[in-house]
Amino acid sequence: MRSSLSTLLANRPVVLGDGATGTNYFLAGLGAGEPPEFWNSDRPVDVMDLHRRFIAAGAEIILTNSFGCNRQRLKLHKAEERVYELAKRAAELARQTADAAAHSVVVAGSVGPTGELFVPMGELAHDVAVESFTEQMRGLRDGGADVVWIETMSSGEELNAAAAASIAVGLPYAVTCSFDTAGRTMMGMLPDELDGAVAAQPVAPLATGANCGVGAPDILVSLLAMQKATRALIVKGNCGIPHFQGTECVYSGTPQLMAKYATLAMDAGARIIGGCCGTTPEHLAAMRAAIDNHVRGEPPTIESIVLQLGPLTNAAPAANIARTARRSRR
Repeated sequence: MRSSLSTLLANRPVVLGDGATGTNYFLAGLGAGEPPEFWNSDRPVDVMDLHRRFIAAGAEIILTNSFGCNRQRLKLHKAEERVYELAKRAAELARQTADAAAHSVVVAGSVGPTGELFVPMGELAHDVAVESFTEQMRGLRDGGADVVWIETMSSGEELNAAAAASIAVGLPYAVTCSFDTAGRTMMGMLPDELDGAVAAQPVAPLATGANCGVGAPDILVSLLAMQKATRALIVKGNCGIPHFQGTECVYSGTPQLMAKYATLAMDAGARIIGGCCGTTPEHLAAMRAAIDNHVRGEPPTIESIVLQLGPLTNAAPAANIARTARRSRR
């Protein structure tokens, strides 16, 4: 059943996003180094099956299999001419699955970073990045995506290039960054700086927030630092911490841990809650049940997050929260 993100946010206190794409494909046989986007043409049944399982677990937003579907990433596999085709097919598969659902489901076109640095640190120019994202987003739009989901970003330059492309193709957009480097993005952005990072765009994002990172406790601390954001807040954290069991990379988070993460995220003000790396449909079902049975309470403290979810990998976000608190008292 089709819906818009604006409608869901207007009618739901909390909207449940989906879980991981890549790590679930690995469980289904994706090979190391193989672009997940190739499955849109080579294994569409498996792509739709994961969407279907997330929807059955209660997801109200599903992300298309298009995270790395840009010219810069696909050229590594000599597939840079397939950007539009693969992005469009990704959206078509998600659209078909969402339209068959018994409840309202938004198709969000996943747009990840190019993997290249912007000038002057690198060679990627703003206009080239906008053109690259626009090519991808045209495919997502034409395949039936309802909204562009700009995720796992680390620089303001790339956020703005992707936002400009979203506006150019006429789709609403949401943005999330990964605060995985001592409480900052890889390029140094703090959580409380995200809301203003795209402030100059003529069309504002529908929602902003955090995804991926280094685990559930840390992403909730990043979320606490975003309390002054003017848009709906997104949190889409990893399912615990990855570790190797033999040659297999597994995530430490249990369904019970992710359920507790979901309720703490509610208390911390998140309007859209989902899972990132390692989050399976089973984890998501536990999150759905927890959200449905939880009444939003007072924001958690860092101490209560650690007590309930385990230790932080990063400590720096606490300083950011303290800085925000000092500002609010001035």
